[in-house]
Amino acid sequence: MVRTRGNKKSLLKTAGTIGERKIIEMIQGHLDLMPNLAVSFGDDVSALSIGRGCLAVLKADMLVSKTDVPPGMTFWQAARKAVVMNISDFAAKGVKPMAMLVSLGLPKGMAAKDVVELAEGLNAGAREYGAYVIGGDTGEASDLVISVSLFGTARRNRLMLRSGAKPGDFLAVTGPFGNTAAGLRVLLSKLDVPEKVRDVLAKSVLLPHARLKEGLALSHSKAVSAAIDSSDGLAWSLHEIARASNVGLMIDRLPAASEAKIFAERTKIDLAELVFYGGEEYEILLTIKPDAWAAAEKAVARIGGQLLQIGKVTRGKRVVRESGGTKHTIEPRGYEHFKT
Repeated sequence: MVRTRGNKKSLLKTAGTIGERKIIEMIQGHLDLMPNLAVSFGDDVSALSIGRGCLAVLKADMLVSKTDVPPGMTFWQAARKAVVMNISDFAAKGVKPMAMLVSLGLPKGMAAKDVVELAEGLNAGAREYGAYVIGGDTGEASDLVISVSLFGTARRNRLMLRSGAKPGDFLAVTGPFGNTAAGLRVLLSKLDVPEKVRDVLAKSVLLPHARLKEGLALSHSKAVSAAIDSSDGLAWSLHEIARASNVGLMIDRLPAASEAKIFAERTKIDLAELVFYGGEEYEILLTIKPDAWAAAEKAVARIGGQLLQIGKVTRGKRVVRESGGTKHTIEPRGYEHFKT
């Protein structure tokens, strides 16, 4: 028996009209919830209790050539990116990846050498983060599709969820933003940018990196109250933390990459637009307990990373940026399949 929810008019809308996030809500509304689910719907990963305070942590994400592979990206880079997309969500939760299943949808005319390149990219991405590809599936598709299902384990008391931020907590990121938004524009257009800057910007898109070491170190420090992967864009990630934790956020330092600053100056594109609304940085956005900031900073520095403080958690429900004594609302915009 098919269960329907929502009025008939809303059910006649197309995926392109309602967007990815509404589609997810619709699907969840027709699913029976598993009792005692360790991580509720809407976080970066899913998890099941396996006893004695341990969790089996799962993640699935899909790369589709039409929407996720920019001009200039090789098959090796695309396959590696599909892995990084999943690893980044584990990093944001403080989970060490162990193994992955990969399902490939391949166009019938794909050359054998390209298939080999995909395999090498998948293996390189997995081994870069200490995991292995242990199986999967292959089928024919009209476009290249790489679907990765990731598995790992974690202690329940070390998992960093989106929902724990408290007023007064510090707001931080594991790296600067803006390069990927600028880099995509570089790959799509001929813009007047210095060659060294152009190379850095393009590399940020073609060879992204997940902050797994930082996530694991922060998880062990127990200094984090909430965390999220930022790949849908900094602005959207800020709003997700605020919504899940029922708090507001105030940003008083713009975490802009130096190359993004140069790009913005040369092209007259708004730097804040690049920083907040780009996406695919794969940094971790975190809230840190005030009395544990030094411990968090030390834990990240120990593994060669950085922790940039960008603001604070507030009691209100607004997400704002303070600049020059004025507060500006940060819009809940970010990448969304079917709409963007």
